[in-house]
Amino acid sequence: MLKSHTLIDDYEFKEIKYELRPPLDTSGNRVEEIFNAWIWIDNPRQLNSYTTAAIKEVILALRQASMDRSVVNVVLTAVGDKAFCTGGNTKEYAEYYSGNPQEYKQYMRLFNDMIEAVLHCDKPVINRVNGMRIAGGQEVGMACDFTIAVDTARFGQAGPKHGSAPDGGSTDFLPLYVGFSQAMESCTLCELWSAHKALRLGLINQIVPGLKLNGKWIPNPMVITDRYADEFGNIVHGEFKTGEERQAAKKILAEASTDLSKLDGAVESLCTRLMMTMPECQSKTINSLRKHKQSHWDKTNVTNREWLALNMMTEAKAGFRAFNEGPKGQLEVDFIKLRQLLAQGHPWDEDLRRQISPQCQKTGTRRRSESRRSLWG
Repeated sequence: MLKSHTLIDDYEFKEIKYELRPPLDTSGNRVEEIFNAWIWIDNPRQLNSYTTAAIKEVILALRQASMDRSVVNVVLTAVGDKAFCTGGNTKEYAEYYSGNPQEYKQYMRLFNDMIEAVLHCDKPVINRVNGMRIAGGQEVGMACDFTIAVDTARFGQAGPKHGSAPDGGSTDFLPLYVGFSQAMESCTLCELWSAHKALRLGLINQIVPGLKLNGKWIPNPMVITDRYADEFGNIVHGEFKTGEERQAAKKILAEASTDLSKLDGAVESLCTRLMMTMPECQSKTINSLRKHKQSHWDKTNVTNREWLALNMMTEAKAGFRAFNEGPKGQLEVDFIKLRQLLAQGHPWDEDLRRQISPQCQKTGTRRRSESRRSLWG
């Protein structure tokens, strides 16, 4: 009788979805007795931000898929069409972890375990990106082996804008994907990339259309899809449109409908191609390539966890509470006022946090709605 090597047998997932789907052969027919494991983050109302409870289940799901002899590939994705994952749940950050570094240190141990569960999975891990991949979501996605995205997806970081540093993997992985200069821009400026730009820079493997207008597939109208450079030689392809072009694109977007069938088809196709290889030779190849990410991750993840915990007493406390509690459209601290107060030697205390909070910047505080309580809404 075969032994079970899963951590918990017959676990019933509540925070996420775990699904075994038969793979397709090269003729498109279902294959019997083997499966692809689809792991779904299931928090679409909060743009698939992950809670502490959800992280635990993602870890268990990845371990279960890794140890299941019948699983060929793992697909890591999320419910809905707005976001794959927008990072940690800032309602939980603001109301429990801010000002509580010992607890956040424990939380970051779980987050690190989630990253390592991806890096250590014995099966290829494909990130199916159905929308925004931001902050911690970007880090989880980069830990995966492949990324296929709908072309309306957006990619990027949020840390320095909201009181943290992208030290959950982005400072380790992003330079390996796109080079130092582009990684520096993304991690410090927190400006989002389109899926087209992410593909051009080598961050992801493939994009597919996800919009239909009058029954026909169209590319993301918000993005410049022509391949050309401006007068200074800067590549324009993949940048977001601005001005009147952006306004016209918004009208097209409002009339279009979302259809993720091509995304699913592309993921299934990759799963089939991966299935048609020797499993142990493939596993060795994947792990030999993963070691480049793993080596960077191993050098820094423990000390990064320590710093991120302590930061919950200062900038993270201010930033996450501002995002969670600020009035609509004003979710960041007053960065100039903060720098002025620190230049005067003002200590990091509640008075400083109050002076830089959105409530002091705009009269009338309105509690953020549930649908926006994730790092990027």
